[in-house]
Amino acid sequence: MKISSTWLVVITAVFIVAADNRRFFSEVIRVFPPNLHNIGFLCSLVVVLSCVLVILFTLINTRWTLKPILILALLVAAVISYYSATFHVVMDETMIQNILETNPAEARDLLNLRLVLYMVGLGLFPAFLVWRTEINYPRFGKGLLIRTLTIFAALTIVVVVMLPFGRHYSSFFREHKPLRYQTNPTYALYSAGKFLNRSAFAGEIPLQSIALDAHRDNTGQRRLVVMVVGEAARADRLSLNGYERETNPLLAREDIVNFPQMYSCGTSTAVSVPCMFSSLDRAGYRDSKAKALENVLDVLARSGVEVLWRDNNSSSKGVAERLPYEDFRLPENNPICDEECRDEGMLVGLQDYIDRQPGDILIVLHQMGNHGPAYYKRYPKAFEKFTPVCLDNQLQSCNNEEVGNAYDNAILYTDYFLDQVIGLLRHNDSIFKTALVYMSDHGESLGEGGLYLHGLPYFIAPDQQTHVAALMWFGQSMRQEINYRELQKLAADSYSHDNLFHTLLGLFRVSTVAYNSQLDILAGARI
Repeated sequence: MKISSTWLVVITAVFIVAADNRRFFSEVIRVFPPNLHNIGFLCSLVVVLSCVLVILFTLINTRWTLKPILILALLVAAVISYYSATFHVVMDETMIQNILETNPAEARDLLNLRLVLYMVGLGLFPAFLVWRTEINYPRFGKGLLIRTLTIFAALTIVVVVMLPFGRHYSSFFREHKPLRYQTNPTYALYSAGKFLNRSAFAGEIPLQSIALDAHRDNTGQRRLVVMVVGEAARADRLSLNGYERETNPLLAREDIVNFPQMYSCGTSTAVSVPCMFSSLDRAGYRDSKAKALENVLDVLARSGVEVLWRDNNSSSKGVAERLPYEDFRLPENNPICDEECRDEGMLVGLQDYIDRQPGDILIVLHQMGNHGPAYYKRYPKAFEKFTPVCLDNQLQSCNNEEVGNAYDNAILYTDYFLDQVIGLLRHNDSIFKTALVYMSDHGESLGEGGLYLHGLPYFIAPDQQTHVAALMWFGQSMRQEINYRELQKLAADSYSHDNLFHTLLGLFRVSTVAYNSQLDILAGARI
């Protein structure tokens, strides 16, 4: 039996609204609890969202495009439904960028049985039914008329059902904007359009040089700085910041300058890593804008500093595009690998590299760190101090203690890794003025308020996703130019990724109009 294409559109739209918008409706009900005053509004939302999808699907309703688009929509909605219900992610344009930049190893960490069940039940099975459905397509002229009337009817229904609840919709659109971010798949389609507009359709962006007047004071002892870019390390899980568990036993023995009030530029690696090295501040940061500008590493390299980027994470996110880059995610390059390649492998051979360089050196080490959700994979078993641990990438299947234990063990391994970096720097302290700068890219939700992982839009992200771990260590030679007691006092102030650009320039004594001493963390303590 054949059905009309219009009916297939309506049935598919209603199915997606009913089956794939659990997260959206649960959030709406939290804000507008079911009662005599709200029940009509809640029912109208189902109708309005269904009509919006009907309009979108009707716009592509041709015999050549309808089935492929509906099948794709069902599959995408099923995946979004899983991640929004499980991790409470929002499919904004930053999340679209994260997805496109996810490597196979990261993708494997996200696969599990529950995702497969979502894909089969909400995606593949209804997609199969759409594929097998016989459709009665009218002639072109009649079909155009039917599509026009369908869109008109859907718009009329939207207006009719919204009018009696104008006060509710005014509150929904003006006071509770984040609710709209949960609509599936409409907000994802909107975000994908924004992402394509600013990237794929933007054309080639010419690189703009900055700080062309930069010059470095290269007199005196050479400088060696290691910048460690952490991954998903929350400030409140460091015992250096008062956390009750001893997650930093080795760093606690060192004379560390800890920054308990450091905040990230973004809530994902794709935003935070390029932003922290950019001259743009968080308020002015845009991905396309940053890609058109040199970053602080480019400025330092042009000033004569030898810059090397070693990566055990996904990539440098474009930061090291014009600089020496070494990938340590594979055993071919990283000699310390078991279940996965370890961060400490990035230290192998570094002394040889240092010995070969004639001048000042900046080495950036991009950690795997606390990359979720498989925290239990992020550390060698020797660091499994806190037990029991969550051994599942489906975090909601574990209790909060198990998730927290695995996460804290990964922090413990970072403590060891940073202590190894300090050992390398101390070994070179007689030749160089040495320093370690550690700063995590973003934080992580571990089940607080039902949230997991990271990546929420910044203005609604909880403190756990933006309040990050950060610290510094200085060798004896470098301390001669720093009032250490004053720096320890300044460290208690609030800082952000906006400070890194200027702090690195200050560490290497680079003079330029682009340098702002007020944003240099060390400026107030420099002798």
